[in-house]
Amino acid sequence: MADEDVRCPNCHERVSLDDERCPHCGAALDVIPQPPPPAAVRVEIVGSPRLPAPSSGGKELAVAPDLARRFSKLQQWAEMVEPLGLTLPVLPRWAEEAARRASDHDRWAEVLQGVERLAQNQILTSLEEWQRDVRTRLTRLEAYAVDSRLERDQMDDAVHFAKAGDISRALTAYQQVDRVITLKERHLDTAREDLESVISLLRDMAGLGLTVPQEPDELNQELERELRSGRLASLKQQLRLLRSHAMEDVQRELPAFISQYGGYLKDERMRGTPVETEIAELGRGARLFAQGHSEDALHRMRRLLQMHGSGTFRTSRPPTAGGPY
Repeated sequence: MADEDVRCPNCHERVSLDDERCPHCGAALDVIPQPPPPAAVRVEIVGSPRLPAPSSGGKELAVAPDLARRFSKLQQWAEMVEPLGLTLPVLPRWAEEAARRASDHDRWAEVLQGVERLAQNQILTSLEEWQRDVRTRLTRLEAYAVDSRLERDQMDDAVHFAKAGDISRALTAYQQVDRVITLKERHLDTAREDLESVISLLRDMAGLGLTVPQEPDELNQELERELRSGRLASLKQQLRLLRSHAMEDVQRELPAFISQYGGYLKDERMRGTPVETEIAELGRGARLFAQGHSEDALHRMRRLLQMHGSGTFRTSRPPTAGGPY
């Protein structure tokens, strides 16, 4: 059978493997390639059950995706708890690769289960501490009439999910609550800073005898009541108007104060009083004002009067404007 498949490379006639030369053309047959071995014939016995082909990687292919999912879940938890300042236990990269390549996945699954249990306990403890802190933050917001009922419910849900073992939902709820509370606190803190900045500006103006719409302490009480009522939008608009009109008064009246106080210091020096420090400080304030830093100049000059100014100097302070702008 094999001889029928062997042909002479010169004349292509069939030859025998025992021939050294072709009996048809006389060509040498020592370079005839050997035919490939016949393919194995698969024999099945009728009526016998068909068994699956053996595969060394069958179990690995069936279990490895579950291990990969659990490794990915641990990594996701680790990223989500970073704002809590928490570092979760994780397996190193070499262990993850070894688990995916191992033939005995059950032992690695037990290891992963232990790591997951440790991570869940740490997350639950951290969320319970966060819950106590959030309650204090919400109490502060509620003191300023900021509604936080929804955040309280979501906060309780986050801890409940963690106790039930649903860590992904627990961390998602935590992120939502923390983001909303942080945003509300930022709005409140911004309003508080703007209020204190405007009152400080008006106090500096009043200290130099410049026009103010109302006594700063009285105005501070009114604005504080507005802030605690939770009407942050209207308060911010009112503060913007106050600052705008106040800066117009500063631009109009501060040059006259600088001139008046400078003349006073000149007279003091002519009388022999050492006022070099006051003159230098007034010059710095005047330069700040000329450079566009009006509030810094105003504050520096008020401190000058408080710390170095002569007790005999009196500003010609006009009356208040009679109410808020």
